[in-house]
Amino acid sequence: MSEVLASDGVRLYAEATGSGTPLVLSPGYCQTHENFRAQVEPLAAAGYRVVLWDYRGHGKSEVPESEEAYSMAQVVDDLGRVLAWAAPGEPAVVGGLSFGGLASQHFALDHPERVAALLLIASGPGFKNPKAQAGWEAQVGRIAGRLERVGFEGYTSGRAAPNSIGLKPDLPAARSAGRAIEAQDAHGMARFGRRVTAPAPSTIERLGAIEAPALVLVGSLDAAYQAASEVMTARLPHAERVVIEDAGHCVNIEQTEAFNRAVLDFLSRNLPAGAKPTPR
Repeated sequence: MSEVLASDGVRLYAEATGSGTPLVLSPGYCQTHENFRAQVEPLAAAGYRVVLWDYRGHGKSEVPESEEAYSMAQVVDDLGRVLAWAAPGEPAVVGGLSFGGLASQHFALDHPERVAALLLIASGPGFKNPKAQAGWEAQVGRIAGRLERVGFEGYTSGRAAPNSIGLKPDLPAARSAGRAIEAQDAHGMARFGRRVTAPAPSTIERLGAIEAPALVLVGSLDAAYQAASEVMTARLPHAERVVIEDAGHCVNIEQTEAFNRAVLDFLSRNLPAGAKPTPR
């Protein structure tokens, strides 16, 4: 594990396991790096340097008090600094779940030279329709308000559980992710939600500019992201879509083996020759 300094001095939590092609995984809003714990050992064993991290205001990263410290541009810059720490100058596989997938799209648009491939997991390109965007902002506002009132107590055992730890909360990976989520600072999370998650700019009109191969992966039970996954697959120049059966939003926790197989199969076929991991 390590502490990576952001451009404004905020301390970011990051860890890297293994050697080979760097592969960074960014969690969803309100989640932490622990949501991807089940991917670390299998992907590292396959020859990847697996990088997990926490956004500012999340997990083990610092929680800035100033609202001005939170923006999508800052998140993209933070991700770049984490990659510079883990694998300076190397092209990386950049991926994430839900908000993490949207942040990864923004990173690929801003820094195409750093992205060897994209993993867009249970994610979307944001909202083009103003009414849909307003509805999303209201939903995130309600989440932020609840966090400010009652904190994370009971968060992963209530209505938020399917989107935070998945449809199988008794799985060891789900329980571990849940403990990390409920240990977070609720007020920092509310600031992140209102300043970053809610107003996050859409990428939908810019997806055609992303030349990196992309895996669009969604659970068969994740109804909210089926259409978004189809839109991204159609608009990205080099994308393929995989649906994992019997999985909801947290597909990597609910169907770990199927998820890992899909990722490794995609990367084995789509990474540039110079970016393929060295066989072990």
